Amino acid sequence: MNELSVTGGRDVHTVRFPAATPPDTVDVLIVGAGPVGLSAAIELAGRGVRVAVVDRARTATLVRAGAMGHTPRVVEHFRRWGLLQRIRDAWTYPPEWNQGTRLVTSLAGHELVPLPRPSFNSLRPTASYASEEALRRPQTVLQQVFLDRLREQGVSVAGGWELRALREHADGVDAEIVGVDGDAAGGVSEGERRTVRAAYVLGTDGGSSTTRRLAGIGREGEHATEKRLRLIVRTGDISDRVGAAPSGSNIVVNAKASGFLAAVSTREWRVYAGPYPLDHEPTEDELLEIGRAAFGFDLDLELVSATTFYHATRIAETFHRGRVLLAGDAAHVRTPGGNLGEGFGDVVNLGWKLAAVIGGHAPRTLLDSYDEERRRHNWRIADHSLQRARRTQSTLAEIRRGGIPDDADLGPEAARRRKEIGERLGKDRDPAAGVTFDERYDASSAIWYEPGQLDSEPRWRADVYEDDPRPGHRAPDGHVDPYGGTLHDRIGVSLALLVLTEDRDVEHAFAAEAAARALPFAVIHLTHPEARSVYGTGNVLVRPDQHVAWRGTELPGGGAGAVLDRVLGAGDEHEISTDTGTDTEGLVAVAGAGSGLGRGAGR
Repeated sequence: MNELSVTGGRDVHTVRFPAATPPDTVDVLIVGAGPVGLSAAIELAGRGVRVAVVDRARTATLVRAGAMGHTPRVVEHFRRWGLLQRIRDAWTYPPEWNQGTRLVTSLAGHELVPLPRPSFNSLRPTASYASEEALRRPQTVLQQVFLDRLREQGVSVAGGWELRALREHADGVDAEIVGVDGDAAGGVSEGERRTVRAAYVLGTDGGSSTTRRLAGIGREGEHATEKRLRLIVRTGDISDRVGAAPSGSNIVVNAKASGFLAAVSTREWRVYAGPYPLDHEPTEDELLEIGRAAFGFDLDLELVSATTFYHATRIAETFHRGRVLLAGDAAHVRTPGGNLGEGFGDVVNLGWKLAAVIGGHAPRTLLDSYDEERRRHNWRIADHSLQRARRTQSTLAEIRRGGIPDDADLGPEAARRRKEIGERLGKDRDPAAGVTFDERYDASSAIWYEPGQLDSEPRWRADVYEDDPRPGHRAPDGHVDPYGGTLHDRIGVSLALLVLTEDRDVEHAFAAEAAARALPFAVIHLTHPEARSVYGTGNVLVRPDQHVAWRGTELPGGGAGAVLDRVLGAGDEHEISTDTGTDTEGLVAVAGAGSGLGRGAGR
């Protein structure tokens, strides 16, 4: 239920999935109604693809500790879906609580690293490559906003249905689903069986993905040697101790608590506990003691939920097998920190490709590039995240060995030690511009790379990002009119040719080829000297996911047709069949009666 809070925001505590009967046939069946699955439905439905979503659960709740922080790159996706303002409006605690992520001894304690507060007069970000702000909203906010949009689009979303079997045929997949947690009055009968015939099945059903298991896709990576817990604790009114607008996002470092202390509503906060041995089960009293240490004063706390997570890397061996695809946690689970955002990246990469294949604009081979691009990217991010987590843990152990003064100690020695701790933490607090924006695709069969480009690519770095207009990179964004419209806005959801020259021969060739294929295509004339300087050539072909596919002043041998063939996964083939059948051996898998859908959560 959405309740209007006393401060005017929306406290989205419980999101109810519609009680409905899924359709018999669809183009794409999405298994999993988390933020990634629902956003995939929005992406595909917006392209005219017939899509339906099913989930074993009937509800999603705020108090299950899920992702909160969304990077500027993710905000670009929200804006592209036309949902950014809705998400902004659906805050669960006052936005003025967002003061950056503070490094503190406790919420009521001492700041360890001074953090500049947002300036009231500074309305635009300082980074030239980012046109949007970062955003903090709980997963339930995203799910509610996405569900509202899907209802407007007429897309079927049905809770209470569990995937039990997948049977692949030459022209589709039969997905057997079973009603669970039944409510006949609500459209689902316990044990009711249905078969949905889909051209493709997309698994977005979390780290314990049934879809992945039924498809026979294993996972690779490092297992964890210990575990940690995300807690949601509920408080009373603590404004007398922390003020009416406390910091909503904090990293706490003290003798008992470490990690995030982040608001999820005006009364509920997320706290980290651990690490613990894999077989250890901490008591509720132990966990509440850590919660109180994070706040820095004695208060009544209620433990609402505890979710286990691991510093580990588990990535699917492939994101695409036959007619089954994976996205989000079903495809990659790693050390917390942006995994949900990577799931949105999967959706934006896959959506236009899947729609192109189903619509007859591209062959099935285009879907191979989804795995080539996203899995390599996710390994890159996962390796960095695991190394960062291990470094942070080592730093914390070093700090605790040296001692952390009690908050009540205001003496000069305590002040000196806190300054020392802050300086030590500051050394490990690297910027993450590369993690956020350097989403490069440098091993793709659907990108027309420049001669020698891949041999001269600068090494990927987590802390560095510079606009790079070469094929495979995110297209540099910028304003295209004095009223605030951006290049990414203008690109929209189709292939787009940026024309930065007075010579229009290349433009005319692409426009004619796109028209012959009935391919959605946009031409954008950029006359700004700054744009020409950034892109460094006369013409740039940008994909719907805002990645550069080709650039040049002249067309290569084979002309515009050869370029579009490559970008659409056809290689040297020009004829593209509208048959969406597959030549792969049929996939037949049946789940055990006790299987269920799990949903992992990134920070």
